[in-house]
Amino acid sequence: MSKAPPYWITAKNYLSKKDDILKSLIKKYKDNHLRTRKDVFYSLCKSIVGQQISVAAADSVFKKFENACGKKINPKVVSKLKASQLKKCGLSRQKIRGILEMSQRFKDKTFNPRLISKMSDEEAIEYLSTLRQIGKWSAEMILLFTYNRSNIWPVQDIGLLRAISNNYKKKYLPPETFVKKLQKRFSPYCSVATWYLWRSIDDDTIQY
Repeated sequence: MSKAPPYWITAKNYLSKKDDILKSLIKKYKDNHLRTRKDVFYSLCKSIVGQQISVAAADSVFKKFENACGKKINPKVVSKLKASQLKKCGLSRQKIRGILEMSQRFKDKTFNPRLISKMSDEEAIEYLSTLRQIGKWSAEMILLFTYNRSNIWPVQDIGLLRAISNNYKKKYLPPETFVKKLQKRFSPYCSVATWYLWRSIDDDTIQY
């Protein structure tokens, strides 16, 4: 794991001045920060595994997947796995196809993650979304957790929307206009605001 992103302290000071609720959350949760594994292939596999299932189920399936890979989750190893092996891990047909196709694209360099660092957030989301099973939300999680982009505001994320409702005393789902208002207020540090809002509803910090 890693140290806090270089913008973290600046972002906390900025957000504390912009918003009293975030100020209180930042004071409350001093013990941790956004981290990265710096391994985009690993994170993408974890994202695909965890789609549309509970956190507990995702952890169980991912452990089986990790064991099937011999604890070495990389394109070369994964591409050699058979669909039957992945099925035994608890993966659906769609997820199996997505993971195997992705590992091949990494191997033959038809997908090059090194290009992402030179892209804007929007360009990177579009590029990541060319991978099977990776949509906008998954791409945003990769940018936030793997690349530690500072201004990701994942409005499709149920946890973020629930945290906004809880902290700002709004109905669930919170009004779209209010969510956009917060985005404008928190920019260019929406990722940090998102992280603290997530912490307010779950002590176990998310990690991809």
